[in-house]
Amino acid sequence: MDHFQYGALTPVIAYLMSCLGSALGLLCTTRARAVRGWVRARWLVLGAASIGGTGIWVMHFIGMLGFSVLGTPIRYDVSKTIASLVLAVIVVGIGMAIAGRRNAGWVGLVLGGVVTGGGVASMHYMGMAALSLDGRIHYDTLRVTLSIVIAVVAATAALWAALHVSGFAATGGAALIMGLAVGGMHYTGMSAMSVRTEGAHGLAHGVEATQFLAPLITGISLFTVITLFMVALSPSADEIREEAELSARLARLQDNPGTPFAAGNAGGGRVSHRRRTENDPRDYFRGGR
Repeated sequence: MDHFQYGALTPVIAYLMSCLGSALGLLCTTRARAVRGWVRARWLVLGAASIGGTGIWVMHFIGMLGFSVLGTPIRYDVSKTIASLVLAVIVVGIGMAIAGRRNAGWVGLVLGGVVTGGGVASMHYMGMAALSLDGRIHYDTLRVTLSIVIAVVAATAALWAALHVSGFAATGGAALIMGLAVGGMHYTGMSAMSVRTEGAHGLAHGVEATQFLAPLITGISLFTVITLFMVALSPSADEIREEAELSARLARLQDNPGTPFAAGNAGGGRVSHRRRTENDPRDYFRGGR
């Protein structure tokens, strides 16, 4: 059994994709914190898809492209593989919803981490259940337990970062750590696996990785690139907040005609340019103060 059939190529690419998906997810959730309603929901869905789909699921199956067992072909069950992808996105979304509730605090964060981490571990082993080969697969209970613990800790850290991290440097650093955590969980789970091909009488069924996984991973990678452009072209969280504050101030100005500037105009008196600037918030913003 070989986890690195192509050497360092698959784990390095898997790690990079995990970091990219995590970074995109964090950027999406940062923007979600600055808005409300359906706009917030859309950003959260994109964040869950980026972290769960690219950051976790793509990382897992890129790693599996480097997995081989001597003496048997490896195939994948399509329905179970797709189900593992859907599960990864859903559990990340549920975790965000739990941890992101108002006044959720540390209890909500830990609960969200447990739900998400358990779901990520379930995704991993569901993906392994999609594996078909001419042999018997066994798992070491202790290492399986360790991989679940790592998944819960990694998920909790990811949710904390999604709710608190902002800024390019902080987001990049958090994404690098999240990529390490997801990769650590994956290869810990893989180390718990052993395969016996002696005396096996079944045949591998399903599709080859090159026929199914490679095109699917390519499609999700394209989704990631599209999401990257969407995030790059959208206003940052700070810009969204500043625009909302400006709109709120202008709305208050329109609803409050009794300002000194408005009163001066109503009385027909002259108001100096300096006084207009001091009393009219619209002039204040136009002045760039």
